[in-house]
Amino acid sequence: MLSTFIKQHNLPEDFKLAVDQYYKPLTEQVFNRFSESNDVYFVGINGCQGSGKSTLTDYIASYLTTQYQLNVVVMSLDDFYFSNQKRQKLAQDIHPLLATRGVPGTHDVTQLNHVLTQLKNRQTEFSIPRFNKATDDPFPEEQWTVINKPADIVIVEGWCWGIKPQTEEQLSVPINELEAQYDKTGEWRNYVNQQLTSAYSPLYQKMDFWLALQAPSFDCVYQWRLEQEKKLQDKNIDLINSKVMSPSEILNFTQYFQRLSVQGCKTFSQSTDAIFYLDYDRKITKMSMTELV
Repeated sequence: MLSTFIKQHNLPEDFKLAVDQYYKPLTEQVFNRFSESNDVYFVGINGCQGSGKSTLTDYIASYLTTQYQLNVVVMSLDDFYFSNQKRQKLAQDIHPLLATRGVPGTHDVTQLNHVLTQLKNRQTEFSIPRFNKATDDPFPEEQWTVINKPADIVIVEGWCWGIKPQTEEQLSVPINELEAQYDKTGEWRNYVNQQLTSAYSPLYQKMDFWLALQAPSFDCVYQWRLEQEKKLQDKNIDLINSKVMSPSEILNFTQYFQRLSVQGCKTFSQSTDAIFYLDYDRKITKMSMTELV
């Protein structure tokens, strides 16, 4: 299974070491906790852009499916982004910065909650949205993921998934050039924080297990995101009117994520069941994990 996984994901051979040291022990811990729960088990994974969330979630799903014949549903918060049209409406009605996908307030959280409830109730014959970043809009519904058998384990990953709201004091000062120039009054960041409080945080309670992939600093996010965008560009080379971003656009784009990414790094140690600490090359340097009791 591992050799096939490495080939499919175009990973280096030393990925096997990370699996033995970190990925497999984590996955076995998730399985043990699922076995104790006698219910659908929900895993929340947080990590900044390009930190390796997709690779990790795919490994967990592949391992549990192969080793224990479980039905694992993998979901990304990204797939619940509002359409470009809907975000333009938010930009017009609330704040111009909401035209750009990413922050809390640009996802369809009502739809996310509905999907989580359906999975919790072991329902079938419904679809989970998929978002196409190359067009900056959802895929057509006929390309969404169909759930045709009850879930055993559900993994939900997202860059701001699990991050806690900030205080008024934290919100009072711009964190970067984007905020200083385009959010002088703090209206945008306060709206984002309010959405985090009222719409996102209640859904965190649905997760049974939390894992964070912690970057060494926000400085590495630009480079990681650049690599992601290159892969996206390679997959959509013939796309007309592509929304794939240039390096300068990515540099601007990552500023939208800075405030809450930094917040996550500062607070996740207080609320997660496991943390993978990464270096600048995205290699795991150590793991912190609470044991099953």
